[in-house]
Amino acid sequence: MLLRMSTMLLRTLREEPADAEVPSHRLLLRAGYVRRAAPGGYTWLPLGKLVLDRVTAIVRDEMTAIGAQEVAFPALLPREPYETSGRWTEYGDDIFTLTDRRGAEYLLAPTHEELFTLLVQDMTISYRDFPLILFQIQTKFRDEARPRAGLLRGREFLMKDAYSFDLSDDGLAAAYAELRGAYQRVFARLGLRHTIVAAMSGAMGGSASEEFLAAAEVGEDTYVGCTRCDYAANTEAVTTPAPVLAEAATGPLTVHDTPDTPTIASLVALANERALDGRTDWTAADTLKNVVVTVHRPGAEDELLVIGVPGDREVDLKRLDAALSPATATMFDDFASRPELVKGYIGPQGLALRYLADPRVAPGTAWLTGANAAGKHATSVVAGRDFTPDGTIEAAEVRAGDPCPACGAGELTMRRGIEIAHIFQLGRRYTDAFKVDVLGADGKPVRPTMGSYGIGVSRAVAAIAEQHHDERGLIWPDEVAPADVHLVATGKDGQTEAALALGAELAAAGLRVLVDDRPQLSAGVKFTDAELIGIARSVVVGRRLAEGYVELRDRRTGQRDEVRLAEVPRRLTTAQ
Repeated sequence: MLLRMSTMLLRTLREEPADAEVPSHRLLLRAGYVRRAAPGGYTWLPLGKLVLDRVTAIVRDEMTAIGAQEVAFPALLPREPYETSGRWTEYGDDIFTLTDRRGAEYLLAPTHEELFTLLVQDMTISYRDFPLILFQIQTKFRDEARPRAGLLRGREFLMKDAYSFDLSDDGLAAAYAELRGAYQRVFARLGLRHTIVAAMSGAMGGSASEEFLAAAEVGEDTYVGCTRCDYAANTEAVTTPAPVLAEAATGPLTVHDTPDTPTIASLVALANERALDGRTDWTAADTLKNVVVTVHRPGAEDELLVIGVPGDREVDLKRLDAALSPATATMFDDFASRPELVKGYIGPQGLALRYLADPRVAPGTAWLTGANAAGKHATSVVAGRDFTPDGTIEAAEVRAGDPCPACGAGELTMRRGIEIAHIFQLGRRYTDAFKVDVLGADGKPVRPTMGSYGIGVSRAVAAIAEQHHDERGLIWPDEVAPADVHLVATGKDGQTEAALALGAELAAAGLRVLVDDRPQLSAGVKFTDAELIGIARSVVVGRRLAEGYVELRDRRTGQRDEVRLAEVPRRLTTAQ
C-alpha cells in the first residue's frame, strides 16, 4: 500500500478544536482522522478508516481463532422481539425508535441479544448443533442524552458483539473463559493497558459480569483496586461488608431538641456541644442520613424511596441506578407536597415509605438520626429494634481507604478508566423469553444458556489515542497505525521523486507506506504533521539526499539516525 498525501482527503488543524474536551477527541480531529457530522456522530476520514479497519481486523482475527462464526444482522429491528424480552420498556429513552409508513414500530439496535437468540432458535435442532459462538461487527445506536468526548460517548458507534450458546452451565463457564482470554489477546495486540473488573449487568441481565477498562484519567468509569490482593471492581459493583458487632446496642431511643441542624455537620457540632447521651465524640459516621429519591420505572408510575446511609457518606446515583436497574432515580425535592417528610430531620422509625439501608446499617447498630419532626433528632435509634429496613442497597459512595471486600486486609484505591469491553454470563434470560428448546442427547428438550461479549471497536480507537500520545500528537502502536512508515520529502532537488520511488520499493516489500509529497508545504509543516499523525517510524528525504543519505526517525524514542538510502528497505523490513 502506497498513500500519497498530495492526493489524500486530509486536513490537519493547527488550532485546538473548541469543543474537544479530551486528548483523543482533540488529536483525532487535529490529525485528520475524524470529522464531526452530528452531535454524537463522526465521519471517519481516510486515515481514520485505516486505523478503524486495523482494529476491526484484530478483533475479527481473535474471534475466528477460537471458532466464532461471523454473521451480520440489520440495525433496524422490529419492536416485537424487544417486547418479548421486556427491553423495549427497560431501555426507555436510551433507544432510537421510529414508525414506518404502515404504522409498525422499529428501533435502531443498541445490542442484538434478541436477534441472535431467534436465529439460534430458527437454525438449530439438537444437541449436535452446540456449543456455538456467533459474532458480528456492526454499528449500534443509543440516544445518549449528553454526547461528549468525541468517540468515547457518542450516539452511533461500531461494536463487536458475540454470543455463546451452550447446553449446560459448565459449557457456559468454559465459553466465558475462552472469550475472556480472546479479549485479553485483542487488547494486548491493540497496545491497551487495561484492568478486568467486576461489574453490574444492568439492562443486559445475567451474572458473572466483568468490564475491561483501559487506564485513562479522562475515563468516565471509576473503579477500585486493592493494595493487598488482585481485587478490582467498578464502583457500582463494590460490595460493603456488614459491621461485626461485639454486642447489639440496647440504650433507649431518646428524642432531643436540635434546632437549626438540617445538615450532618451542624447536627454533629450540636451533639458534641450538648453531650447528647453523655458523649462528646460524635462524628458524621455515627449519624444516619436518610435521602429521599424518586424511582422511575419504565412503563410504571414513579415511586418515592428512602435510602439510609451513614452520615459521612453521600448517595452515589450511579451506584443507586445500578442497584435499581432497569429503574433509575433522581433526588426528590418537592417536600412541600409531602409534609410527613421533614427535610433535614427524616428518620427511619415509623416511615410509611419503602426504606432501603446501606449494609453498614446492620441489625443491632445504633444511630443518631432524624426524629421526623422539625428541629428534633433521636439517639440510640437501633436497627432491628426501632426500625427494620425493607432491604439493603449498595448506594453509598465508595472511598479510597475503604476495606477490600475480597481479602479484608487491604485498602481500596480509586482509579479511572474507559470501558472498552463488557462480558456477561447471561444464562437463560433470553432463551426463556423466546422458549428456545433443542433435543438433548437423551431425547428430552434442553434449553440453551447464553453468554454475551461486547467490544467497543470505535471506542477502542479513542482509548488507544488516550494512552498513546504526547504533547506533539499521536503515537500509534504498530499493529493499528494507518501505515508502517511515513516518508517525508522536504521538497527540493528531486527529494519528492526519491521519496516516491523509495515508497514504491517499500510497498513492494509488503510495507504500508504514507508519503508526504505535498509540494506547497514547508519542511517544518510536514514535520509537525508527521508528529501529529503519529506513525512511529518515519524517513526524512532531505538535504543529504545528494550524498545518498536519509534520516530515520523513531516517534516513540526520539532517536534519529542518518543512513544510506539503499539501506532503508533492509532496515525497515527487518524491524517488522
